[in-house]
Parts: sequence; structure tokens; C-alpha cells
Amino acid sequence: MRRLSSRLAQAVLSALFVLLMAAHASGLIVIAPMQRAEAWLYDSVLRWTAPSGPDDRIAILDIDEASLKSVGRWPWNRDQMAVLVEQLFDRYGVAAVGFDVVFAEPDTSSGLDSLKRLAQQELAGNRDFQAVLKQVAPRLDYDARFAQALAGRPVSLGYYFIPAGSGDAKTGRLPPPSLPVAMGEGAPTGYGANQAVFQDAAQGAGFFNMLADPDGTARQMQLLTPYGAGTYLALSASTLRVAFGGDPVTAGEEQIRVLGRRYVTPWIEVGGLRVPLGANGAVHVPYRAGAPFPYISAGAVLAGKAPLAQLENRIVLLGSTAPGLADLRVTPFSNRFPGVEIHAHLIAGMLDGSTRITPPWANDVRVLVVVLLGGLLVGVLLRFGPLVGLASTLALLAVLAAAYAAAWSRFWVVPMAAPMLTVAGLYALNTAYGFFATTRSKRQMTKLFGQYVPPELAAEMSLDPAHYTMEGQSREMSVLFSDIRGFTDFSENLPPADLAAVLNAYLSTMTRIVQQQRGTIDKYIGDAIMAFWNAPVDLSDHASRAVQTALDMQAALPQLNQEFAARNWPVVKIGVGVNTGRMSVGNMGSEFRQSYTVMGDAVNLGSRLEGITKQYGVGILVTQPTVEADPQHAFMKIDEVRVKGKALPVAIYEPLGAVAGLPDALKADAAAFEAAFARYQAQDWNAAEVALDSLNARAPRTLYTIYLERIAHFRTAPPPADWDGVFVYTTK
Repeated sequence: MRRLSSRLAQAVLSALFVLLMAAHASGLIVIAPMQRAEAWLYDSVLRWTAPSGPDDRIAILDIDEASLKSVGRWPWNRDQMAVLVEQLFDRYGVAAVGFDVVFAEPDTSSGLDSLKRLAQQELAGNRDFQAVLKQVAPRLDYDARFAQALAGRPVSLGYYFIPAGSGDAKTGRLPPPSLPVAMGEGAPTGYGANQAVFQDAAQGAGFFNMLADPDGTARQMQLLTPYGAGTYLALSASTLRVAFGGDPVTAGEEQIRVLGRRYVTPWIEVGGLRVPLGANGAVHVPYRAGAPFPYISAGAVLAGKAPLAQLENRIVLLGSTAPGLADLRVTPFSNRFPGVEIHAHLIAGMLDGSTRITPPWANDVRVLVVVLLGGLLVGVLLRFGPLVGLASTLALLAVLAAAYAAAWSRFWVVPMAAPMLTVAGLYALNTAYGFFATTRSKRQMTKLFGQYVPPELAAEMSLDPAHYTMEGQSREMSVLFSDIRGFTDFSENLPPADLAAVLNAYLSTMTRIVQQQRGTIDKYIGDAIMAFWNAPVDLSDHASRAVQTALDMQAALPQLNQEFAARNWPVVKIGVGVNTGRMSVGNMGSEFRQSYTVMGDAVNLGSRLEGITKQYGVGILVTQPTVEADPQHAFMKIDEVRVKGKALPVAIYEPLGAVAGLPDALKADAAAFEAAFARYQAQDWNAAEVALDSLNARAPRTLYTIYLERIAHFRTAPPPADWDGVFVYTTK
């Protein structure tokens, strides 16, 4: 149930994550980090795939610092601008010129207005003045001079629209709309355009508003924007139009079906080149790497010193990089990118057919991909785990990357960060959840079993917590009981502080031995210790471990007693009983208190064994099932008994030590005693007595004395005829 509950929580958490990503992909919510991830992905692919090398079709005429030094501060008078235009077309033979500036104010720098005022007032009667003025006036009308230079040439002026909410001022004259119908949404409310005289003379004009993403980066630009009842071209498209003869712009729509739904992609045709458009007439700027377009100083062109090869037959865009005049933008390639060059990249992209759009079906497909791949990956992660999940995640990411590359090759920009981060995020989320769930399971495992088993065993169990449980179960196990002999007597003679110290030292030593053999401490009962093996951890050699624990306990007493003697504490002697059999183990108790323990007849027999060790003068007693389950130790049969509460006799043994390396003398004495015991059970009192006397003479033991006393008793009070040689204990 815990595992099912954890999986259910994991599934719900994953589903919520997928829904969150789908909501972002559909535009219902905006997750800023996702936008940044999408921008990063786009910028990375753009920089990686951007073509490099010079482009001999476009040049940038730069009003740079050198130009300002040679010509003067900006704005230059229109006479200079007229000379500049004439130089570009007549001397350098450019194909077209686009102005990334606005000529909104009249030029009065020639003084013509002042001369006209004199002619009308103070010098109204001066015929010579009037004649000279009439002769020089055309040369001093710089605006007319500039308009004359523009007329008949492929020139596109620049202007700007005022976005909705930023004002409704209208200055200058807009060109006629490029399309007679409004295409797109979010129409501006005002504009700043050129003087009518210039607009009427020029073949075209286009807006140069920049379109920035939320992070301020210019990745897209509008080629069209609606205003009033018509639609207007951007400067880049307008300049391209006049470069190709100034034919009218045409527009249309391309229909496509994706997943059974019809989508419409608008397009415009400029100079015979069809350009697909995305939302609101925008395209992604097809930036080129490096410095593809030459920057030529406007001052050098005015002076006729610019290299002809860099201008002839090229489309020229006039802008500025001079401090205080520069229109600098943030792009995927630079944080200080001249705005005029963005128009150059757009023109190059339209010429090459490499402008990209986000197709109208992109968001719908993105939502579908997020949901489908998210659901698929959740199922894989929940069913197959982290390794298969990792392989599936990498495979899905590879598929998404391939799909992004395929779309990119078709000049589509399909936002793929949301699907990619959905896949990667789901794996990370489920991995993190699994880690924390495992950590929590480990903590729970340590909390549940840490007080019973050694830390290293609890750590081992925590690697597979689902395999271990505190629920009740029946299994073959070995149980050990140990007790200090005569503890009640010497505890009465010790101060409470010393008694606590004795118990703490003794129990710590014995518990350490139990844990070394991977045993589970059940409980301390005063000075008694109860431990068991084969739960909660499976141990096929549980009987051998229990017996070795009993031997190690006895072996630890000399050193422990030596330490006690140094502190004037009494000598400690213990008895240990070990039994193997079917037992019930689990968390047992009442609604007020429970503990992980074992119960059953086999447990009770182990407790009885510990109690009768002192009757035979031995330190350890084990049962026949323990002997049969423990091939690692040698044993000597001590007796067959009926303990209180049991009808069937039980054979009890004393462990002698490990089979390997057991001394021959000890083996001989054990064999001699078992032979004497067999004679005893056969009521061959004389033979049994002789053998026991011989053993007792070599190495006196309480065990031998007990049997000699029994033989003496049976000689005077023979056992009944049906006696089976079993000794009956009537007390616990």
C-alpha cells in the first residue's frame, strides 16, 4: 500500500507538471524561465547555422564620427543630402537607397526665408535684389533641391509608427498604403513621417520600428503593419520593392492542413519575391555571422573618395553608428548591434528566401506534443524505473531535436523548448521524487528497525525497503536468550549508580556481539537479552550465527570481568539458550505500545533452555533443530528433557566450538560423555558410572557430578519400567 500510494503521488505530481507545461505552451499562462529557455534555444541554433562571408548585394552608408567631423553635425542640410543622393546614383551607380532616418522638419539653414522676408519688406522696391533673389532662390531651397534629387530614383524613405497606448501624434505625410486592406492586429495610433515634399518625390517609404522580444532582443521584425484602412511595408521590404522597379505589392494566403485542422499562412510578394509571414506580419530576422555588409563613411561618399566596388549595383541603407546618433539594438549576436544593419539582414534574407516564420499550427502541435510525450514518459518512468526512463528521455530528446532541425531546414521556427523541458523536467522530477522517496524510506526503515538491528544492517535494508516489513509473518528462525546468573543477589549489594554502570557495560558488550552476527535485538528484560535471527533480514545460516553469538558471549566474559574486578564489581556469569524453529515475527503489542518481536512455542523453549543451563553447569544449551541447522559447529549431547508445558522430549546440546580446529582432546571427552550418556539411558549404571568417574578425574565438571548423582539415586530408587531416559523439569 505504501508503494502504491507513493506511485500514485508520483503520477499526480508528474501529471500536474505536464499540465503546467501544456498551459504555458498554449499561452494560458506565461512562465518566464520557459521564455528564456526558448530564446536560448533559438539563439543557439541561429548562431550555429548562420551563414558567414561577405554579401556583395547590400552596403551600409554610415553617418559615422568621421563623417560628422568632415561634414558637420547632424542633421546635415538638405543640399548636402541632395549631393549625397546624386553621388550615390550618378557616381557610384547604386541599385537603391533606403533611409533609416526621418526628414520631418523643413531645412531653413540656407537663409532663403530671411531673404524672402527682406524682398517682401525692406527691399521690396529694390529691383536688383529681387532679380538676384529670383536667380539664386532655386539653389537656396534645400528641401526642393533634396526632393528633386529623390525624384525618379529608387529611394525609400523611413518613418515610424507610434504603438497603441504611446500617443496619437501624426506628423509628416505617410506614403500610400502598400495594400488596400488592413492585415494583422495591434494597429498603431500615430506616426512620425517625412515632409510631404519628400514623400511625394520618393518612390517608396517604409516604417523602421523594431520588434523586441520580452528580453529586449530583436529576433523578429514586422514586414507589414495595419494602419487605418490599409497595410504598410517595413523599410526593408519597401527598399527591396523600389530596387526591383517599384511594382505594387501583392498578398495572399496559403492553406495547410495539420492533424485534420486547416491553418492559413499569409504571404506578400515584393519585387517578384514571395515572403511567408508569421503572426502580425512578422518574420524572424535571418542574421548572418561575422560582418557580411561593408560600412562606408557617408563623408567619403560626399567627397567622392569611397571605393566604387563596395557600392556599385548594391542596395544601400543609410544609418548612423556615431555616438549620440547610433540606433543600437540587442540581437542574438551582439548587445550593441546597429539597427540599420537589421534591415540589411532582412533584405538579404528576402533575396535568399531564408526568412523564417513561426507557422500558425506551431502552438497547437506544441501543446499536443507536450501532452502526448509527457504522458508517454510518465508511464515509462512509473513502470520501468530510472534506467529505462533515462534511455527513453534521451531518445525523446533526440527525436525532438531532430524535429526542430527538420522544421528549421524548412525555415520554420517551431518553439521546442517546452516539449524538451517537459521531457527533461519529467525525468528530473521523477528522479528527484524517487531520491527523496528512497531517502524517506531509508529514514523510515532506520526509524523502524534501527533500535533492533545494527546500523549497517539497517542501511542494507534501506537499499530495498519494499522487501522488508514489520507486518506479522511466520518463518523459520533462531532465537537466543541470555541471563546473568545470580544477578538478584549481587544487584542488592551494589549502589544504584554502580548497578546501572554494570548493566550498561555488560549489555553494550553483548549487544555488540549480537549485531556483529547480524542479529536483531528483541528486548532487554532486566539483565536478560533476547535476540533473534532471520528477520527482518533473510539469513540462511541463522542457526550458525545464533550459536556463534552464544560462544562469543561466553568468550567475552573474562575480559569484561577483568574490567569489573578493577572497579570492585562482582564477577558476571551468564547462561545462554538457543533454539531454532517456526516462529511468528512482526510488530506486536497493543494500541498503546508495540514492538518488533517473535512469539511461539519455539521462542518459549529457547527461554526454558537458558533457565536450565545452570542445572547442568554449562554456559550454553541448544536444541536438536539448532544442531541440525548448524553444520559449522560441533556439539555434545547433554540430555533429553521435558520442559514445563511440553509433552514431547527435547534433546539438548552444548556447543563445543567451530568444527574446524576443534581440539582432539575435546572431541575425545565429548565422545566419551555421549557414550556414558547412552549407557545411562540404557540403565547400565555401572558402565556409565565408570566412564563418568574417568571423565571427572581428568577434568571435573558439574555435568559429570549431576549424572553420577542421578545414577546413585536410581540405584536406590530405580525408574519405572517404561522410563524413556528423559529428565522432566517441573519448573521454568
